Amino acid sequence: MTRTEHSGALAHIQSLPSWLVGRVAARGRSLVAEAMAAEGLKLPHHAVLAAVSEYGPVAQADLVRRLGFDAKDVVLLLNHLEEAGLARRQPDPRDRRKNAVTVTSAGMGTLERCAELAERANAELLEPLSAAERQQLMELLTRVHEA
Repeated sequence: MTRTEHSGALAHIQSLPSWLVGRVAARGRSLVAEAMAAEGLKLPHHAVLAAVSEYGPVAQADLVRRLGFDAKDVVLLLNHLEEAGLARRQPDPRDRRKNAVTVTSAGMGTLERCAELAERANAELLEPLSAAERQQLMELLTRVHEA
């Protein structure tokens, strides 16, 4: 191929929906991660705390399965959440060989603040769009996701 046949290859890649969705997703994750940092959390901490809130008391092994995270990473994340007073591990009353993880009241407050921070970050992400365009984008993304 000659140089002129190569020109436009990058522009072609960058015009693909998969490229654009990936770039927008990366920016969205960055905005949310920055917002979560205000609470001293990273995105995986937030995911673990949210899962514990939704499914708790929950065994650590169940968290690993539900989140698809590495077991060692979940232990480290739970260590951090427990040290921060956001979650608690106690022997599972149904099986004393396991730990059951619960969210503390401080953890619930953090989750509420994180939800607001994530909403603000997503509003910033979608700021260039009108309300109708935001709704349409969400409907289209949902359809693509569910297909």
